Amino acid sequence: MPSSLTPLQQALITWFQEKQRALPWRQEYIPYQVWISEIMLQQTQMERVTLFFEHWLREFPDIQTLALAREDKVLKCWEGLGYYSRARNILQCARIIVRDHDGIIPSDQKSLLALPGIGPYTAGAIASIAYNLTVPLVDANIGRVFARLFDIDIPLSRAGKMLWQKAEKLVPEGRARSFNQGLMELGALICTPKNPACGQCPLNPFCLAHREDLITERPVPRKGKTISTIEMATGVLTHPQANGQFFIQQRLADDVWGSLWEFPGGRLKEKEQPEQAVVRDFFEETGFTVRVDRKITTTVHHYTRYKVILHCFLCSLDPLESGEIPDPILYAAQEYRWVIFPELADFAFPAGHRKLIEFMKEGKE
Repeated sequence: MPSSLTPLQQALITWFQEKQRALPWRQEYIPYQVWISEIMLQQTQMERVTLFFEHWLREFPDIQTLALAREDKVLKCWEGLGYYSRARNILQCARIIVRDHDGIIPSDQKSLLALPGIGPYTAGAIASIAYNLTVPLVDANIGRVFARLFDIDIPLSRAGKMLWQKAEKLVPEGRARSFNQGLMELGALICTPKNPACGQCPLNPFCLAHREDLITERPVPRKGKTISTIEMATGVLTHPQANGQFFIQQRLADDVWGSLWEFPGGRLKEKEQPEQAVVRDFFEETGFTVRVDRKITTTVHHYTRYKVILHCFLCSLDPLESGEIPDPILYAAQEYRWVIFPELADFAFPAGHRKLIEFMKEGKE
């Protein structure tokens, strides 16, 4: 039996019921869909997730279909969302759930936390949103709401235990689905990092930071992130018989961007020119001795703490006395292929390499 609501709980739930965004996983609250959406939303903007979510459901409409899928197909479907360990964890989770839980996503915290890639927030989201269990959750949006609502005067990075205690105390019995989503929605739409719409906030009467005119000072600012620049080079190696094929290799499963495909290359060493790095990395990774024919482009991609500058070159093998095509010796990959350009669309690549492929595609059109 749901407990009676406090004025704060009632105000938030009423606001959420009236103002919530129409999101595809909110139509029926199917646990599988809630789980996939929550994993996708980690480190990814909502607008992008809604597009990928619908495509994902067309490919993997249920957990049984997902559990039977090949990893390369899952990674390709995830391509563009980044942080590919999430996709590998999803596949591993699906197989465990089918094997150990009869294909039903568990609702209890202990079982959820035992699954790969599921931490306290995701476990709380599945339990409260999919199953409407009285379980708290805290994400970045909720942390910001609480910092203002309760006038928390320490950086959120140091307030984790406090935030979870407040969330546990606030979540109403039998109404966790609406309440927890209301907190997240409030942080996303109203209680935003900059220029929050306090005049439209249903929790305005309860907000200590608003009362004390401290909204702009909450959350307490943390030190700015240090963004490191990484300079890399990669080579698009053409087939020695000039038949329109390119060399690609699949990264090791436990590597950065594990199991994704790439054009060989790597990070520049100190005082090394990009052209030199391509030749060196090709030899170190494949045993191939290549020459740089011309530069194709330079791509730039931003990650949370890094900016990656990728110099891209068209390469060819040094003339072969035998005329035979050598097999590579893979020192940094698990598999290789010679593929024609249209076939590149069948493989999942890291962001910088996708930008390179798009540049090459535009040049062909």
